[in-house]
Amino acid sequence: MEKCKPVALGVAIGVLWAIYVGCLGIMAMFGWGTALVAPLASLYIGYGASVAGAIIGLIWAFVDGFIAGVVIAWIYNAVAK
Repeated sequence: MEKCKPVALGVAIGVLWAIYVGCLGIMAMFGWGTALVAPLASLYIGYGASVAGAIIGLIWAFVDGFIAGVVIAWIYNAVAK
């Protein structure tokens, strides 16, 4: 069985989560998804329904997703031995 590469999984999950959070921030400017932005704004400092808020959230989400991906890969490799 092949091992999961932690950095690769971290980047993949980080990019996907960052795109989602960034798009959600832009869509919230037009009234869509505002109920999802509020809880995320309590986690990601500076995140909100604006272009600047979406960029800040995008950065936070990438870091958050990267860390989650690395941890998931590390646990997977430990359990799959």
